[in-house]
Amino acid sequence: MLYLGILCNFMAFFLIFELSKINYARTLMLKKNRWFWIVAVIGLILDQVTKYITVQSFEQIGDTFPIIPGVFHFTYVINTGAAFSAFRGGVGWLKWLSLLVSLGLMAFAYFGPHLSRWEQLAYGFILAGAFGNGIDRFLFGYVVDFLDFRLINFPVFNLADVFINIGIICLLISNFPHKSPRSK
Repeated sequence: MLYLGILCNFMAFFLIFELSKINYARTLMLKKNRWFWIVAVIGLILDQVTKYITVQSFEQIGDTFPIIPGVFHFTYVINTGAAFSAFRGGVGWLKWLSLLVSLGLMAFAYFGPHLSRWEQLAYGFILAGAFGNGIDRFLFGYVVDFLDFRLINFPVFNLADVFINIGIICLLISNFPHKSPRSK
């Protein structure tokens, strides 16, 4: 099952790579919404690699490794719900929601208007998180979580969850009024 997951990840990266080889697609991706694609691909790779390392490094679900004892641990858990374990057991509809959000964001960045830098970062981070957790839901029926802040008794989460939240923050920043520099 693990090899199937790795194979599907490589297939997704190969598809993105092949699309970039098409001259028109490459021109659009490199000139239009470039930061969206860069953030999305790097974020997806980081998310999948950290989950793979977690699965390979721990023997059992629930195993933990304290980084700062009592404050921050790496803890291997599986999550059948959404971010921070909300909607536990909702993997059936959550995997389709992840797919729909991912495809919608890619279509928007590809066919839509040129986005501001903050919007590109926002949607790129959100795509990395949605696609990363979506891959896990389709392949395994759950998401691997491992970031465990015990000091504040916060639910265990992963980088995809972090990326989605960073994306939301970037989206909020993109909506702040921007002052143009005054010319003297």
